[in-house]
Amino acid sequence: MRRASRLILPLFASLIVAAPAAAQIPATEFAARRSALLDSLADGVVLVLGGGEPVADYLPFIQSRPFFYLTGFLEPGAALVLVKQGALRRETLFLRERNPAREVWNGARVGSAGARARLGLDGRDVEQLGGLLDSLLKTHSTMHVLGDFGGAVNERLPHSQFVDALRTSHPGLSVGDAKRVLDRMRGRKSPAEHDRLRIAAEISARGHLAAWRLVQPGVAEFELQAAAEGAWRGEGGDGPAYGSIVGSGPNSTTLHYNRDDRVARDGEVIVMDLASYYDGYAADITRTVPVNGRFSPAQRDIYAIVLTAQKAAERQVRIGGLGRTMSDSASAVLASGLASIGLIESASATYDCGTATQPRQCSQLSLYYMHGLGHGIGLDVHDPEQYALGGRIDVGSAFTIEPGIYVRANLIEIIPASPRNDVLKTRLRGAVEKYANIGIRIEDDFLVTEQGVVRVTAGVPRELDEVERELAKPRAPHDAEAVARYLRYKTGR
Repeated sequence: MRRASRLILPLFASLIVAAPAAAQIPATEFAARRSALLDSLADGVVLVLGGGEPVADYLPFIQSRPFFYLTGFLEPGAALVLVKQGALRRETLFLRERNPAREVWNGARVGSAGARARLGLDGRDVEQLGGLLDSLLKTHSTMHVLGDFGGAVNERLPHSQFVDALRTSHPGLSVGDAKRVLDRMRGRKSPAEHDRLRIAAEISARGHLAAWRLVQPGVAEFELQAAAEGAWRGEGGDGPAYGSIVGSGPNSTTLHYNRDDRVARDGEVIVMDLASYYDGYAADITRTVPVNGRFSPAQRDIYAIVLTAQKAAERQVRIGGLGRTMSDSASAVLASGLASIGLIESASATYDCGTATQPRQCSQLSLYYMHGLGHGIGLDVHDPEQYALGGRIDVGSAFTIEPGIYVRANLIEIIPASPRNDVLKTRLRGAVEKYANIGIRIEDDFLVTEQGVVRVTAGVPRELDEVERELAKPRAPHDAEAVARYLRYKTGR
């Protein structure tokens, strides 16, 4: 058993250097993943469906994450079939054959003849997939499936439709979703996966700093978005890992705001939740900065509470530690801090959040902090993570810590009416007006290795004074005329 008291690396390895290239993930690692999957499943057929080609050929192709995790293959319209029968195991990749007429549009294909050399798998034409499955399912009554499933009953996704057809043509077939098994595997990142997450984080950090160089009154949110995305794309990042969030002023209090079309004003803060994929793996970074380069006293109050909460959660990060203690620690700090500045009545205070027929009490903290502390990162920006699946942090974990406080200007009006809540509104009104339109979120990425815990997003300052020092450096001129043209287009004047 590993010692739960293993020390965290000093200052979460806060030194940032240029990221060395990540070595290609070898075919042997993908083979080991497939073997581990079969070890965890009962005998039968395993069908892993890859992403389909977009209906319109000008749209980007995104590979199914389970399929990529098990194969490393990035062409559309492919499938993987595994067979387990006692000690017998077989693996076959079904993929589109070479076709010069199509390759001129979308690039060269591997083809069945190249599958063994390129991927370590036997390859067959995907046109043969249905016939092989029909043959296998005559002698196997169990099929485990992985793919992109979901949708309403009358709106089934293509993968679901394919499996539905197999059920219909093979009565008595037992079909099980292997997602839970694969999620547990994906929750423990390999060193090669950690390498990609580290590089994604370091590239993303430099993108943030590129955006910071434009921060000033009058800058448009989309200018900051463009600066960050251009910087990491220029370093070989795959592109945004999620819809980029640049929210100034009132937009800073909207969690997933991504219109990014407002002009920032003097005296406001800007929440920038921006990060890149690198070689398929997603970083996730959020920083909040003052538009004029200096936090106001009210902004400093909120920022200090959020940063203290994040650090309290970090102190709970250790191999073998419980994931919930991170959240508990952060929430306690947030509640105590909000009580100290009058935004809630006390750290344990509640308010009426139910209805007349179904009364319920909710934490007053939830008026300002309504999301979870963090999530796993990996092939998806919200990826399976060990502590979320099994409760404990371990080697191979990769996750974010992202507390936040969001003071919406209309908070008093949206608290439900009740005699008790009416008293609460009177008590909170002054504080809400003081801190209105201040949204603060601070988010970092953490990798848990044999040597300890590394905060791989430390390339972006987060301490109050460090943020202000960075913003005190000479600003790059933003394109004021482009912003003016945009505003003319938007207003029609």
